[in-house]
Amino acid sequence: MPRALADSVVVVTGASSGIGRASALAFAERGARVVVAARREEALRGLASECGDALAVPTDVTDEAAVQELARRAVETYGRIDVWFNNAGVYLLGRFEDTPPEAFRQVVETNFFGAVHGARAALPRFRSQGNGTLINTASILGRVAGPYLSAYSASKFAIRGLTEALRQELRGAGDIHACAVLPAPIDTPLFRHTANYTGRAVKPPRPVYDADQVARAVVSLAERPRKEVIVGGSGRMLAVQQRLSLRLGEWGSAVYIEADTFADGSAPPTDGNLYAPVRGRETVGDGWRSNVVLRSAPALLAAALPAAGLIWLRR
Repeated sequence: MPRALADSVVVVTGASSGIGRASALAFAERGARVVVAARREEALRGLASECGDALAVPTDVTDEAAVQELARRAVETYGRIDVWFNNAGVYLLGRFEDTPPEAFRQVVETNFFGAVHGARAALPRFRSQGNGTLINTASILGRVAGPYLSAYSASKFAIRGLTEALRQELRGAGDIHACAVLPAPIDTPLFRHTANYTGRAVKPPRPVYDADQVARAVVSLAERPRKEVIVGGSGRMLAVQQRLSLRLGEWGSAVYIEADTFADGSAPPTDGNLYAPVRGRETVGDGWRSNVVLRSAPALLAAALPAAGLIWLRR
């Protein structure tokens, strides 16, 4: 039976925009009491009112003490934590040699250690309660890496490894679960806020999916905990290619990223929102879906044909 989310207490990090914002709103619609966290205090205030006067706690997830304070505030206000959604993350595009070492480290600090800090805050409270669900945002790029994405992919591979290890440690711990959600490219401000050292303008590779699809998957994991869920057909296709052949999976991912990640024009080097939040774009979507024709995505076709051919041959 699915778990009832009404009156459950849900903590969402990275809640100011994109997947985090969509998920906070989705949990609130189910009657959950939501605690929203992000670096941008002004963005959290508006979201808190949309979620029915949720608790807003400005938090930088790279600061473990701040994440512990987030958990303390949630328990102080609502008495417990039922779901903790580690979603805060940053994006970086750049050839490995061209990526500043401090920028590479900051991606790992935010994406991976942000999830570590969240798990350290949530799991002791889950154990004392005897129940709770930890959900980590990984990525399909945490399963099949891509060119120019060494920092991001490394952080997301690490999140999947962390989630799997925690799941094994939680065997026999009762009603406590560790899950991961793996989105394909999603229509959020992430790509506009990206750190970019390629010299080229960037965009999400097509097809681009709605953040609400990820939010529904996250809510579903809270209701029925599972190991991991891939969101988006292109992500599932890359995962199939990888299962058929590691070499095929790597080839398909490289073609997919190379063919459709860059927009026309050049772009100066930027740190994006690695070190400080970017003002504006405090929305769920960012208009990427309205600017592309999904059926015409050449990269998706390039990735699809080898998988389809191998499946046919094996049958």
